[in-house]
Amino acid sequence: MAILITGGAGFIGSRLACRMVQEGQPVIVLDNFNDYYDPAIKRANIASVQALGGQCIVLEGDIRDEAFVENLFRTNKIERVAHLAAMTNVRFSIEQGRQYSDVNVSGTIGLLDIARRYGVETFILGSTSSVYGNTSQIPFREDDAAIAPLAPYPASKRAAELFASTYHHLFGLNVTALRFFNVYGPHGRPDMMPMRVIDAILNEKPVQLFGGGVLKRDWTYIDDIVDGIVIASARPLGFKIINLGYGSPITLLEFIEIYEDLIGKKAIRVDVAAPTSEPFITYCDNTRARELLGFNPKTSIGEGLQHTWSWYRQRNLG
Repeated sequence: MAILITGGAGFIGSRLACRMVQEGQPVIVLDNFNDYYDPAIKRANIASVQALGGQCIVLEGDIRDEAFVENLFRTNKIERVAHLAAMTNVRFSIEQGRQYSDVNVSGTIGLLDIARRYGVETFILGSTSSVYGNTSQIPFREDDAAIAPLAPYPASKRAAELFASTYHHLFGLNVTALRFFNVYGPHGRPDMMPMRVIDAILNEKPVQLFGGGVLKRDWTYIDDIVDGIVIASARPLGFKIINLGYGSPITLLEFIEIYEDLIGKKAIRVDVAAPTSEPFITYCDNTRARELLGFNPKTSIGEGLQHTWSWYRQRNLG
């Protein structure tokens, strides 16, 4: 019985696939290798999975192609789904509401429908801390209504969560929606801040400090996120929303200063107004994850950025 990882060539998906293969689990990766960022990066991610050996099938296709997805389920014994395929990036989504709805909402509904008809045991839905918007409840807790996301990306993820709840209510599908908090680490996407800051410092390009760098983010290392997904995928819980985050936000200025120390070079800092899509803070209350999943994030931001810089330097600088 295999686990299907949608978006399995991406940052989180490929690291999850590596972990599952290392643990001897049969894995099916589904990805459309789109060009939102360089597809060569995704193919390199897959190569790192396949280099481990083990049972890993890689399929190129789109989650919105329901005939393709249905045939995938018909011809494979899929016990679990980790649905990580999505259009991401809060700021990029601002002008792309229709596309984010099509992929993240309609695509998810189609997958939920097929999964429940083929008796999937657990369905993990990758979600985001961005659904909380500028909530007044700090730290962020899952009982927050999350009714005011600040951009189409988190709005589409909140809508997907609601549909998942409905599919549990109507059909008994076990769905755990994991709200990821600011995931970073080796193999991170090039459009994400941790990689863009390295590039900017090395190439002496300006680093934008939203609101003077006082915005706070709860950075969570990739290995800790994968730990949570692996455990959640093996625990049918009915329908649950669970935060996955480290639980210790820092300012963007502090984040950049850690990188400056690691790289040994100062960033060129430019103060700019924060976009209206950006909340002041992300701050994870991970009590529910600790109680239901035994989640125990181990990697501090200092350690995690050191690992990220070491990986970047080996990969790009020889």
